[in-house]
Amino acid sequence: MKYNWLLIVALLVAACNQPPNKQSLTDHLGKGKWIDLSHDFSEKTIYWPNNPVGFKLDTQFNGVTPAGFYYSSNAFSSPEHGGTHLDAPVHFAKGKWSADEIPLEQLTGEVFVIDVQDKTTGNADYQVSPADAMAWEKEYGRIPDNAILLFRTGWGRFYADAEKYLGTAEKGNAAVARLHFPAIHPDLADWLIKNRKIKALGIDCASVDYGQSQDFKTHQLLYSQNILGFENVANMELLPVKGAYIIALPMKIKGGSGAPLRVVAWVETK
Repeated sequence: MKYNWLLIVALLVAACNQPPNKQSLTDHLGKGKWIDLSHDFSEKTIYWPNNPVGFKLDTQFNGVTPAGFYYSSNAFSSPEHGGTHLDAPVHFAKGKWSADEIPLEQLTGEVFVIDVQDKTTGNADYQVSPADAMAWEKEYGRIPDNAILLFRTGWGRFYADAEKYLGTAEKGNAAVARLHFPAIHPDLADWLIKNRKIKALGIDCASVDYGQSQDFKTHQLLYSQNILGFENVANMELLPVKGAYIIALPMKIKGGSGAPLRVVAWVETK
């Protein structure tokens, strides 16, 4: 079943206005389940090695107030780019969308998963190629307009281990040269721009450019066309190859080059 953003919004509004014991949003959508595609944010969240800070949660109050009731409140800080997050186009393309400027329609849509785990096994520097996309289309059909593509490299299983996930657990500028993880070849970015019309793409590793990239060409190409990037996407193994619907909502940071991202997918079940 195909859904669009306006339909889901209408259903959400209708569900919120229903009296108790009436139909919920999931009743309208049919039989299925929501899948969380986001890693949580904590002191263990993965960031680029040369980032001087990571995620920080400071407790402002946690306990019983003088009035006798329990109360908890925290303050947090985080770089834009780390954990499951959005790359806004302005991250690598001057004048393109910042995090707060992205239309909601670009953050929602049908999702298609291209699995290249067989290519990345034993090859941390693998870059997904146009041939991989064309082989996927030969089996599953043409990538439709306004699709959101997710590339499953299998690296998501290493997320808790920075050394395996990034290629190094070291910190600082020198550690950047030791990064090794798969991603998307600039040739594929160029092919998608010229031959398909996608809204966004995501990957289950730290960047849409592979760890040894020096020029971040994939970033440059995609973002120059206002195609969004989702990095460190979680739980791709729970998604079907096609047929799911994704909602990827970033923190609305004014002028942001990126933002923490909560990504969920609706998957129909039989």
